[in-house]
Amino acid sequence: MTREPQKDVPLSTSRRGLLKAGAVAGGGLVFGFSLFGCGKKPESDRKEAPPEKAVGQAATAASGDAPGLAHDAFIRIDREGIVTLIIHKVEMGQGTFTSMPQLLAEELGADLTKVKLEQAPANNSLYADALLGGQVTGGSTSVRAAWKPLREAGAKVRTVLVQAAAKNWNVDPGELKVVGGTIRHEASNRSAHFGEVAEAASKLSFPATVKLKNPADFTLIGTSQKRLDSAAKTDGSAQFGIDARLPDMGIAAVAASPVLGGKVAAVDEQKAMAVKGVRQVLRLEGAVAVVADNFWAAKQGLAAAAPRFDDGANGKVSTASIVADMAKVSEGTGAVARNDGDALKVLGQQDGRRIDAIYELPFLAHATMEPMNCTVDLRNGECHLWVGTQVPALAQGAAAKVAGVPVEKVQVHNFYIGGGFGRRLEVDNVIQAVALAKLAKGPLKVIWTREEDMQHDMYRPYYYDRLSARIDDKGMPVAWFHRVTGSSIMARFAPPAVKNGVDPDAVEGAADLQYSIPAMRVEYVRHEPAGLATAFWRGVGPTHNVFVVESFIDELAYASKTDPVAFRRSLLQKSPRTLAVLNLAVDKAGWGKPLRPIAGRKMGRGVSTQFAFGSYMAQVAEVSVGADGDVRVHRVVCAVDCGQNINPDTIVAQMEGGIVFGASAALWGQVTLDGGKVQQTNFGDYRVMRMNEAPAVEVYIVNSRDEPGGIGEPGTAGIAPALANAVFAATGKRVRKLPIGEQLKKA
Repeated sequence: MTREPQKDVPLSTSRRGLLKAGAVAGGGLVFGFSLFGCGKKPESDRKEAPPEKAVGQAATAASGDAPGLAHDAFIRIDREGIVTLIIHKVEMGQGTFTSMPQLLAEELGADLTKVKLEQAPANNSLYADALLGGQVTGGSTSVRAAWKPLREAGAKVRTVLVQAAAKNWNVDPGELKVVGGTIRHEASNRSAHFGEVAEAASKLSFPATVKLKNPADFTLIGTSQKRLDSAAKTDGSAQFGIDARLPDMGIAAVAASPVLGGKVAAVDEQKAMAVKGVRQVLRLEGAVAVVADNFWAAKQGLAAAAPRFDDGANGKVSTASIVADMAKVSEGTGAVARNDGDALKVLGQQDGRRIDAIYELPFLAHATMEPMNCTVDLRNGECHLWVGTQVPALAQGAAAKVAGVPVEKVQVHNFYIGGGFGRRLEVDNVIQAVALAKLAKGPLKVIWTREEDMQHDMYRPYYYDRLSARIDDKGMPVAWFHRVTGSSIMARFAPPAVKNGVDPDAVEGAADLQYSIPAMRVEYVRHEPAGLATAFWRGVGPTHNVFVVESFIDELAYASKTDPVAFRRSLLQKSPRTLAVLNLAVDKAGWGKPLRPIAGRKMGRGVSTQFAFGSYMAQVAEVSVGADGDVRVHRVVCAVDCGQNINPDTIVAQMEGGIVFGASAALWGQVTLDGGKVQQTNFGDYRVMRMNEAPAVEVYIVNSRDEPGGIGEPGTAGIAPALANAVFAATGKRVRKLPIGEQLKKA
C-alpha cells in the first residue's frame, strides 16, 4: 500500500468549503448532525478539516449544515446509493464498524451491506465523546453514546429521501415504503434507490424531530449480522497502522533505557552502520533507534549497536519495594468514595463476627497482537501520522508539540487497530516516533518489538486493598469497609474527573456495590509507584474491584456457612437485574449438581456477579486443580444483561474474548520489576491462554429493552473472581493475590 499526504489540500480548509466543492464535483447528499451533543459554535470557529474522501463524493449539506451548528458526525449518500457514516470511533475488533451502521440502517431503511463507516479526522473540539470527554474510543461507550442520536439521524435522512421521491412522483409520502435502501410506491409499482433521489433530497429541510421505531418493529437491531469488516480482514486487504508504506520510507527499531528515566551511555554506531541496509543511527536522551531499509536490518543493526544505559534514580526499584510502600500508605485514611451508615462503628462492635482481608493485584501489560507502530512524515511545515490509535486528537496534539508545528498542521491517518486493550489510549509511541522523525532523513516508520513494548508498556496499576466486614449472628453482613490503594490513571488522563481526591475509575465496581449492606464505606488512597507508568487496561477499574469484591463476598458466604449463590441472592433483592443474570447463569451452569470427576484432580465451581459499563453480568467457572497447583478451566457460563442488544453475535464474541483475556491474566499475568527493570519480555514469560487451554464458553443474553450498556470490557472483569472462587471450592485455598497459578504453587 502506498499512501502519500495530499499536499495540495490545505489542512485548515473548512468543512463547509469542501462540501460545497463536493457538490460541484459529485452529487448526492450529506447530512451533518450532532452525535455527542457538542453544542453550537459560531461559523468562524469551525476550522476543522472534513472527513477524508469527502471531496468529489459529497453534495450540498442542505439544512443539515445550518449556520452555527457544530456537527460531529456525517451521513453521506452518493449517486450509487452507498451510505457512508463518518464518525470518530475506531475499530479494534469490538465490532463498532458493524453495530453503529446497524443503528443507522435500522431507521434509515438502508441495506446494511451498503453502509460503510469512515473515521472522522482528529479534532477534539468537534468529535468529543460526551461520555468520555474527548475524541476517544474506550470505556465500552460507542453504542451507549450513539444509541439514540444515530437512529434519529437515520430517521431524518429517510424522511427527506421519501419526501424527494414523493415529490418526484407526485404522491403522498405516507404511501411510500423504504426497504433495503429502496423507496417503493406499490400502487404505481415505482421504485428508486437512495442514490437516485439523494441530490433532490439534499435541497429539502430536514425535520427537527422524528418518531423512532417501536423496538418490536426492529428488523436489524437485535439480530446477528455478519461483521462488515470481516471480509477485508480475512483476505488481507484491511489496512492496519503497521501496513503503512511511504516512498523512500525508513524503518526503525528502538531500544529505550530498560529503567524508566535512564539515559543513553554508549552506542557503537560504526558496527550498526556496517550492517547491510542500515541508513542511520538515531539517538534520543533515553533511547536509540536504528533506521534501515527493512525491519530485519534495523533490528540487526540495533543489536550491533549494543546500546548501554545509565539507570538513573529508578535503578533500585523492585516489585517488593513498590508493594512495601503501598502497604504502608494503605494504613492511612483515604478519600471517601461511598459512606452509607457508620461502617467503622459497626465494625468495632462485638456482636457477630468480623472478617478482615488484604487483596493484591499485579501490574499487567497489554501485549497487543499488532506490535506498536507509528509512521511519520515531517515536511513543508506539516506533520502526517499513519497509526492505529484510540485517541486521534491526543495523538495530533502530542505530535504538534514534539514537531513544533501548529496543531492544525498535523494530520492523523487512522487505521484499523490490531488490538487496543487500552494500550492505544496512550500516545507515548507517537511522541517517540515524531522525536525520531525529526532526526531522520525522510519519512520514518517506527516499530516496537514485543520485547521493547512489554518492557516499556504503560501498565495496569498494582492494587493493594484492605477489606473488613462484620456478619451478624444470622450470618448476614451488617458492615462493609473497602480501602483501595493504587495509582490514579484519571489524574493524568482526565484530571477533572478526579473529585475530592477520588479517582472514579479506581473505585468503579467497589463504590457502586449492588449488594444491600446497611453500613458501607469505600475509600481511595492514591499512590504512584516509582519506576513504572500506569494506564488503562481492558476492563480498567472493574478488573480489580470485581475480583476483590466478589472474592470477599465469597469469603463472607463461607464464613456464614451459606451457599455462595444463596448468599448473593439474599443481598440482591434491591438489584433485580443483577439477580436475574445470577439466576440465569447458575441455572444454565447446573449449580449444585456434581461435576464430572477427573482422575488426580480436584473439581470446583465458582461464581461472580458485577455491574460495570452499564451492563449486568454473572459468570460461573468450572475448574480442576492438580496436585502441583495447575489450574485448568473447563467451562465458563456467562449471563449478560446489556440492555437492548444490537448485534447478539458481537456480544457473544466480546464475552468470549474478554473471558479468555481475563482468564489469562487471572491465572498467570503479572509484570514484575527487579533493579528497576521489567522482567517479562514476551509470551514465553508473560503467559497467555493457548487454544488447547481455552474453556468452553456459553453466553446467555437477557432480552431487554433498557438503554444499551457496554460489552467490550465487562467480560474481562468477572472471570478472575469466578476462577478464584472455583479454586477455593475445589481446594479450600483462598486466593487473595493474583495471579492464581503463582499463589497455588507457593501454597
